[in-house]
Amino acid sequence: MPVFRPPQLALIVLAIAGGAGATDIVYQPVNPAFGGYPANGQHLLATATATNNHAGKDGLGRSLLDQSPLAQFNQTLERTVLSQLAAAATSKLTGSDGKLVPGTFSTENFTISVTDLGGGMLRITTTDKATGAATTFEVAQ
Repeated sequence: MPVFRPPQLALIVLAIAGGAGATDIVYQPVNPAFGGYPANGQHLLATATATNNHAGKDGLGRSLLDQSPLAQFNQTLERTVLSQLAAAATSKLTGSDGKLVPGTFSTENFTISVTDLGGGMLRITTTDKATGAATTFEVAQ
């Protein structure tokens, strides 16, 4: 039978007791598409858009690195303002539970219409008041 001396015995007791205070690690997603907080969506989109250096469909897109610092600043400022406007419009279209509410919301330049298609599907239509041009997409609620 092994004989433990007081310093060895103290180390063994500490090693055993150290595991008793452990807790589970809980993953908290950031992206709302994966269950994260819904208000993170606009910030993540603005960040992704600001760092996107791929050319657009017309092939005229330029990387931020190819622009002057003033052009970079103006482009970033424009995206930030547009992101804040989109967040403000979205907040007016959502209920207290964070889900989109069917109805119509108007700004100075746009009309945003949310239509319930049934089965948990919604159609969002944005219409430019000046030109009448409209864009539509559908989402699951």
